[in-house]
Amino acid sequence: MKQHSVRTYKSAEKLARVDQLAWKIAEVAADPVAVAPDVVEMIGNRIIDNAAVAAASVARRPVRSARAQAQAHPFQPGATVFGLAQSERISPEWAAWANGVAVRELDFHDTFLAADYSHPGDNIPPILAVAQHCGLGGAALIRGLATGYEIQVDLVKGICLHEHKIDHIAHLGPSAAAGIGTLLGLPTETIYQAVQQALHVTTTTRQSRKGEISSWKAYAPAFAGKMAIEAVDRVMRGEGAPSPAWEGEDGFIAWLLSGPKVEYSVPLPEKGEAKRAILDTYTKEHSAEYQSQALIDLARRLGPKIGDLTKIESIVIHTSHHTHYVIGTGANDPQKMDPTASRETLDHSIMYIFAVALEDGGWHHQTSYAPERAGRPETVALWHKISTLEDPEWTRRYHSTDPRQKAFGGRVVVTLKGGSVISDEIAVADAHPLGARPFARPQYVAKFRSLAEGIIAPAEQDRFLAAIDRLPSLRAGELNGLTFSVAPERLGGMQPFGIFDWKK
Repeated sequence: MKQHSVRTYKSAEKLARVDQLAWKIAEVAADPVAVAPDVVEMIGNRIIDNAAVAAASVARRPVRSARAQAQAHPFQPGATVFGLAQSERISPEWAAWANGVAVRELDFHDTFLAADYSHPGDNIPPILAVAQHCGLGGAALIRGLATGYEIQVDLVKGICLHEHKIDHIAHLGPSAAAGIGTLLGLPTETIYQAVQQALHVTTTTRQSRKGEISSWKAYAPAFAGKMAIEAVDRVMRGEGAPSPAWEGEDGFIAWLLSGPKVEYSVPLPEKGEAKRAILDTYTKEHSAEYQSQALIDLARRLGPKIGDLTKIESIVIHTSHHTHYVIGTGANDPQKMDPTASRETLDHSIMYIFAVALEDGGWHHQTSYAPERAGRPETVALWHKISTLEDPEWTRRYHSTDPRQKAFGGRVVVTLKGGSVISDEIAVADAHPLGARPFARPQYVAKFRSLAEGIIAPAEQDRFLAAIDRLPSLRAGELNGLTFSVAPERLGGMQPFGIFDWKK
C-alpha cells in the first residue's frame, strides 16, 4: 500500500490529473490484478450476508416503497430485485435502489470502522445490478466488488467525514463508481470522471443519523449506489465532472471537511498489488449499530453474573469517543432514551440496546425493537440507569491500525444497590475475525437460513446458495441467479402509492 497526500490546491496551482485522488483511485480500479482465493471466498460470504438481511426486511414498509418505485421502471435486459421473480427485470439503477434499501434497512450487514464509518456491503447492489444488466459473469463481478470494497475501505481509513457532520455515503458513491468501472473494464479517464461525479452528487449531512432517525438511514446508501450507476453512464456518454473534486479550491476538502490548511493521507494499492481490503471488514451477528455488537455480547455474559437486575443502581459504559458520541449519552439526543422512539433511533441507543440484551440474554432483529418491548416499565427503568463515558484508552484502541489492538467495545461498570460493583470488558464482538466465534462460510449460511426461514422457500434457499458456491465460474447471464424470489404474500401486501403509480 502507498500513502497518498491529499489537500486543497488553489486553481492557479493547476494540480495535474495524475496527482489527483480521483485519478489515483481510477488507476487502482483499472489495474487488472488477480483476485486472491480468500478474497473470492469473502465476496461470496458478503453476497450471502446481504441476501440474508434482505430476506428479513423484504416486507418492511421502506423496502416495499423502494421496490414499488423500482417496479415502475421495468427494463430489458435489466437487473433483478430481491423478492421478485427473476423474470421481472428492472432498470439497473432502480434495481440497485430497491436492493440497497433491502440490504440496509435492518442495519445488519457488514461494517468497517476507521477514521470514519462505513458499510462496504452497500457496494454490492449497484455493482451486481450493472453486472446483471450487462450480461457479465462471476469473474467480472468479483473483480468489480474487490475494487468497490478496496476503495471504500481506503477512503474510510484516510478521510474522516463524521467530524464535519457529512454522511458516510460520500465515500460510497466514489467506491461504487470505481467498482463499476472495474466491472466494465473502463479506461482510467472514464473512471476518473465517474468517481468525481459520484462524490459530487452523494455528499449529504449526517442528520440522517441524528435526532429522530427516519427510514432515510436505509435509503441513503441505496441513493449513493443509484447515483454511482448514473454517474458512470453519463461519463461513458462523454460527460465530465467537477475537477478536482477533492482537492479543488472550492471543493470537498476546502469547504466541507477540514479546510485548505489540512492534509489527508489515503492508502491505496500500488500498481500490481492485490485488492484485499474486504478482509479488513466484518459482519454483524446482531441487527444493531456495529459499535453495539461487542457490548451486546458482553451483556449476554454479564446478565447471569448480575442475577436480579432490579438490584442495579447504575451502569456506566466506558468506551470510545465514537460510541459515546454517536450511540451513547454523549450524543445528547433525548430520543435515545424515549420508549416511543423509532426503530432507527433505538438502533442508535446503546443504553436501550444494552438494557434489552441484559434482560433477554441476546438480541433479535424484530422483537428487540418492537414498541411493546421498548415500552416495558422494567426495561425503561433499567435503560435510564445506563450512561456512557469516553475513555481515552478505548478511543486510542478504536483508532489503532494494529488489528490486535483495534477495539470496538468497552468496559462496563455495574453498581448494585448497597454499593457492590461488577465490571467486565470486551474488545471485539464474538463474530469479529479476532472474536470468540469468528464468522466463516458456515456462519454466513446459518445467518441466511435463519433470516430466510418462513420467507424464502427451502428449495429457493438451496438454489441461491448453490449459485454462490459457483460464483467464480458463473457464465454470462447466470448472475441473474444471485437473488431470491418469494411468494407474493410474503412481500407485505399492497405497495405504497406515489407519483410513479399516479392514475387520474
